Amino acid sequence: MPEDEALTPRKCGLAESLCRRPPYPANAVGAEALDTYSCLRAYWNILRTRRWTIFTVTFVLAAVVAIYTFKVAPTYRATGRVEVEADTLPFQSLERDTSRLPADTAFLRTQVDVLTSNNLAWQTIQQLKLGANSQFNMPLRHSGRQVAESSGALQAQLIKAFHDRLRVDLAPDSRMLEVAFDSADPELAARAVNALMNNYIEYNFTTKFKATRQASEWMGHQLDELKAKVEQSQQALVDYERQYAIVNISDKENLVDQRLAALSQDLTSAQSDLAGKQSLFELVEANPSQIGLLAQDDLLQKLQEKFADLKSDYVNALAQYGPNFPKVQRIEEQVEAVQALINQERERAVDRIRKDYAAAVGREKILAREVAGEKIEVGNLSQLLIQHNILKRDFETNQDLYDGLLKRLKDATLTAGLRATNIHIVDDALVPTLPVRPRKTLNLAVGLLVGVILGVTLALVEEGLDTSIKNAEDAERLVPAPALAVVPADSSLKPPSSRSQRNGRKAARDQLVALAVSERPHSVLAESFRSLRTSILQSSTVSRPQVLLVTSTQPGEGKTSTAINLALALAQRGERVLLIDGDLRKPEISSTLGLTNTKGLSKVLAKACRLGEAIERPSLSPNLWALPAGKRPQNPAELLSAPNMEQLLQELRRHFDHLVIDSPPVLLVTDAAVLSKFVDGVLLVVESGVTSRNAVLRAYKTLETSGARILGTVVNKMDFGHDGYYGYIYKTYHHTYYQDGRPARAAAAHAPAGVSMGNSLPKS
Repeated sequence: MPEDEALTPRKCGLAESLCRRPPYPANAVGAEALDTYSCLRAYWNILRTRRWTIFTVTFVLAAVVAIYTFKVAPTYRATGRVEVEADTLPFQSLERDTSRLPADTAFLRTQVDVLTSNNLAWQTIQQLKLGANSQFNMPLRHSGRQVAESSGALQAQLIKAFHDRLRVDLAPDSRMLEVAFDSADPELAARAVNALMNNYIEYNFTTKFKATRQASEWMGHQLDELKAKVEQSQQALVDYERQYAIVNISDKENLVDQRLAALSQDLTSAQSDLAGKQSLFELVEANPSQIGLLAQDDLLQKLQEKFADLKSDYVNALAQYGPNFPKVQRIEEQVEAVQALINQERERAVDRIRKDYAAAVGREKILAREVAGEKIEVGNLSQLLIQHNILKRDFETNQDLYDGLLKRLKDATLTAGLRATNIHIVDDALVPTLPVRPRKTLNLAVGLLVGVILGVTLALVEEGLDTSIKNAEDAERLVPAPALAVVPADSSLKPPSSRSQRNGRKAARDQLVALAVSERPHSVLAESFRSLRTSILQSSTVSRPQVLLVTSTQPGEGKTSTAINLALALAQRGERVLLIDGDLRKPEISSTLGLTNTKGLSKVLAKACRLGEAIERPSLSPNLWALPAGKRPQNPAELLSAPNMEQLLQELRRHFDHLVIDSPPVLLVTDAAVLSKFVDGVLLVVESGVTSRNAVLRAYKTLETSGARILGTVVNKMDFGHDGYYGYIYKTYHHTYYQDGRPARAAAAHAPAGVSMGNSLPKS
């Protein structure tokens, strides 16, 4: 190996010392805590993201409604109005006051049912000969069903067709019925309404006349029966009064009630007095010593006071002179005399209280007997009056029924021959000039509205069923690591200025995205990778990560382009960076950078070539080196997990400031989990709108089980125009801060980067 290609240890300069300083602490306040309208903005973002679904559903439904609206034949509606007065049978009063008749809703509903009855419908069909009318029976002829030959089946079909076109409504808070009939022929619609209303009036009159005749006959029989009942009830009342000598019972009833009330009042007073005296007697029996206070006996209270004074004097004299002193003996005699008087007075007071209690008991018993006897007398009188009132009420009821029925029979006799009806036609049906269906403007508006509602519903359902990662917040909620950068999708960038770039193939566009930091340094895509570089360098407060592993959950999420752009961004800081293609199964770095890939990582690990011979130096940056994957080995996982890989990385740590390794997806093969043990940090790339939450969680658990240090996630291919906050930032500041129209080197806008083997190794 030439001398200038020898690996030399790297030196730590001022740049590294600045990178090792601890970053400023971030405020751990979520966006949701500061955003009052986050829920509303989330729904708005869903609608913006799914706008094509909403537009498609709305357009299809509106188109279907428009085709139907302009294709269907117009339908005309004729309307007539009928007034229905309160129903008055002839046996009711002829001089009725219609203002006092309440609105009978059930009666009016019944009239609506009569108008829609099969009999009136068939009568109208026969009268207008609708069975032979082509405008009426057209659906029957073209329905594709075999109508039976019998007249009954044909009649049922015609009546059903008539009812399908008929509409009878009751006007609110009125007795007006609106009769409407729909038909493709406006004249037929008017004639059908007028014929139906006339048939309804004729039916009402016929029904009322028959009811009048039947009521008159029935009332004649009932009148004879009521007459006999009146005579019987009157005779029974007279016989009862004669038997019990009842002439005027009101005075006797009042006298008995007054006596019972007076005795009841006296009994109540006696019971109250008895309760008080009984209570006093029981207290005196229980406390004989307190009888003076309980009985309120003044003499006994004075004697007790005198006894207390003498007792006090006796005690004092006894203590002073002794028991044999004359004064002491005299006081003792006085005490005994007062005690005898007290006992005598107590006996007299107790005897007086006992006698008062006995007298109250006797008085209460006497009054109770008197009240009981008076109640018996009142009961006998009431029993007598009950039967009398029953007989009297029966007589009065029969008399009232007889008088009322007789009056109504006379009215029915007078009005039986009159042709009167309570149905009046207010408005005849006129021939309509404008169709009622289809209502083109309304149908189109409703179709558009329903289309929007269905589209929004479908969009919300699709969003609910979508389990992919949308933005950085989603990634941070799943993985306990920060989202280091948000990389926009290529469609979110400002399109290239040249026509050839706009019409280029997908491969050229993918290569342009993979080299965005070098080829489009002023684009928002390049700036996002520089933001990723800053986040990685400030991810640790002790030392910056030197060896970085870039992986993803599944292919196509942009891990290779992330690794290349990250290496370019690190190299732009003047530090030596080695880009290693660790994907030995499907390498892409060599084709993207235009490397030879004759010797690579697989050869170095297999000891088939030296490290200096395998490392190549692209011309994209003077500080960037690349180690291709080489030819695919038979056992990539075993080759990467061998001790040679760890020794190789230890050797490369001494010669480069940063090592960026592109590895296979985590969930497909175990290569990324094997390499994660040898690196300082792992970057997990997720694709916005594609990578599922379960895949991210599974990838994180796989790396965590392997002992990897996950620095964070990179949300790739995010459409800034479909996210509220990012879209606002992009639209507001894109044209001010980014100039996405000029590549960094016009000469190398589309050509792959060249390779310079003469100066491919870093020097000290």
